[in-house]
Amino acid sequence: MVKAHPALLVEESDIECLLGYNLKRAYMIVRDDYRKQVEQSVLSPRAFSVLTLIVESSGLTQSAVARQLGIERSGLVAIIDDLEARGLAERRAVPGDRRAQALMATEAGHDLHAQILARVHAHERALLASLDPAEQAQLLTLLRKFRSAHERDEAQ
Repeated sequence: MVKAHPALLVEESDIECLLGYNLKRAYMIVRDDYRKQVEQSVLSPRAFSVLTLIVESSGLTQSAVARQLGIERSGLVAIIDDLEARGLAERRAVPGDRRAQALMATEAGHDLHAQILARVHAHERALLASLDPAEQAQLLTLLRKFRSAHERDEAQ
């Protein structure tokens, strides 16, 4: 193993070769930049993900949103409560299923989502600027492939 100054990236180190370590560090960079670009008081990354799903697929049930985002239902309830209290989303009864709640974005929810989405696109363009367009596409393709394979395994 090569020894170097701690501030230098040493690819030969055990930790630098670990998938989990690299994914976590990459996530921390994305999360921290998101928080700078989209103030946490406006919408957390999780709340933004929930709002995005209900803007794109109005009428999804809480269970479907929880499944798609990999969020515990109890955690999702708190997010929906907050979105609802802020006038960004609402719950509606699902005809024929008294236990299910369909989620709808309000007009204010659609407006805020559009504003934040523009910021998120800018934040992601800046984060990916060190990669050329082909590398950016390859990174997303590989991440989706990895995620898809493992989500399929979990569902079985």
